[in-house]
Amino acid sequence: MSALLQVIRNTKVADILLLQEVSREALVHLLEDAWVQQYWYTSDADFSSFGTQKFATVTLLSKLWIANHDVSLGGLWRIPLPSRFGRDALCCDLVFNASSKCALGKHALRIRLINVHLDSLPINPSLRPQQLSLAASYLSAAGRGLIAGDFNTVLPEDETLISANKLIDGWAHLYPDDSGFTWGVYGTSPFPPNRFDRMAFWNVNPSTMTILKTHEVNGHDKMASEGAAEGLDMKVHFSDHCGLLCKVEWAEDQPPEQQRLD
Repeated sequence: MSALLQVIRNTKVADILLLQEVSREALVHLLEDAWVQQYWYTSDADFSSFGTQKFATVTLLSKLWIANHDVSLGGLWRIPLPSRFGRDALCCDLVFNASSKCALGKHALRIRLINVHLDSLPINPSLRPQQLSLAASYLSAAGRGLIAGDFNTVLPEDETLISANKLIDGWAHLYPDDSGFTWGVYGTSPFPPNRFDRMAFWNVNPSTMTILKTHEVNGHDKMASEGAAEGLDMKVHFSDHCGLLCKVEWAEDQPPEQQRLD
């Protein structure tokens, strides 16, 4: 988690963080980090969202960005998804007050953020279509927003999940000729690289997207050699997924710097 936080600090522009596969140990590290405590609101303060699962999704919002853009924090809740793995969708609303320079005209603007980790593995019948459809219905109810996270696109039909729900696939929209792989990019997996991590938009527009690479840290090989009591110390990437950094705009009649989510 410390390596991930350093990557985030180095970007200097990230205002909203949607994290997936956060372990209990990682959440403790996150909540105890002085920089996080000072500058970020966190969706979770304990393990209550984990249930019987080993991992959970966590959303963070920049306190400074919230204050500078006259944003009110709306609802924060989880939608249970039909899932073989106990997955859910973590939802939060940002309300740009009427006085905010990011609002439209004289009315407040609500944008909904949905953080997902869709079901894993190529299991048929897949529950990912139902999961994304349910999450998308919450976007349309809000009027504007995005769904982001690990979509686990392991079956051919997964490639049309976003368009089937009338959402915009940010990477495919901006860079149709770029594979945009976010997993398996370092050649250490027996499986081919894939674009598991995606952002889907409803009535907001991605203007740029960047893949955030991971780096190696001192790790521990859990697969101990036969007869060895412990695994082997080694260099490993702090995550097997790359991140996505995206700028989001709305209302084409105003400058992007006035109406933007980073």
